[in-house]
Amino acid sequence: MRNKIPCSAERLGLLTSQMIQAVSDASAFQIAHQYLTANRVRIAEADDAQIASTVIGNSGLYEQDIRLKDGHLVSKCSCTLSEEPMCRHCIAVLLEYQRWAQPRQSRKPSLAKESIPATAVGSSDNGKKTVLPSFTSDVTLSEVMVFLEWLQPATKALEKQAPLPAPPSLSPGAVSTWIQAIGNLEDRRRESEEVMTSLEAQLKDRESDVGHLTQQLQASLRENNAAQAATQKLQREVVSYKEVLSRVSELTAEVVRHAGQMRAVTGDMLQKGSQLDKLVSSFKDVAEALQSAVAPPPHE
Repeated sequence: MRNKIPCSAERLGLLTSQMIQAVSDASAFQIAHQYLTANRVRIAEADDAQIASTVIGNSGLYEQDIRLKDGHLVSKCSCTLSEEPMCRHCIAVLLEYQRWAQPRQSRKPSLAKESIPATAVGSSDNGKKTVLPSFTSDVTLSEVMVFLEWLQPATKALEKQAPLPAPPSLSPGAVSTWIQAIGNLEDRRRESEEVMTSLEAQLKDRESDVGHLTQQLQASLRENNAAQAATQKLQREVVSYKEVLSRVSELTAEVVRHAGQMRAVTGDMLQKGSQLDKLVSSFKDVAEALQSAVAPPPHE
């Protein structure tokens, strides 16, 4: 996503948080400030005209390229958000650069016209370029000695990851800037450790959640397998019941057929019984007639 904003500032370091907020969406600026507080911004390379950086967003790592060119602030981010005129990641980068550039802008230039400023470029623990002033004509030997005396316990404190000793009382200048730069680097290191500790705790919580979900998934799979086995058993029983029902239907049809035959036979038997009754009655009549014919006449 690329955005272009008119800008009257001659250098990126002249942008203030109020100016950035004035041209930003309120919600995007609030989220960007949360990214800044959580130390999610990493400036890989920066100067007064351009910034190359990365931001750890809520859904992944995004890259930014911000340039001040021809009176316009051009920002490009690898995210797909539709926030205008700048996304939350570019806003967070500008806020981080504004905070990072403050120590450089607060340095007072040397009043001696013959002093020639020389600089050395170093890298901080988060990949940002840090401009450190080298020895110039306004640095006195006493200030250097005070700095070296402070640097020895400060180095031991850094090795033991203990708080830095209190800085010595020095007038504003190159040596005080060195001490401030070391303090800023130590603050960034501590912030990185806190973020790392928080991320490790979140990772452990996620791993615990994944473990619980895995157990629940395994239990669900076992229940599903048991349900499938029970379903298959029921299907076999249904097939068996269908076979029995089919056989019962066949037997019922046969019983009905035999019942019809028995009714027909019974009817025939009843008809023949009636004929036999008539025949027996006829035999009785014949017998009575024969008896009458054979009987002797009565005596007078």
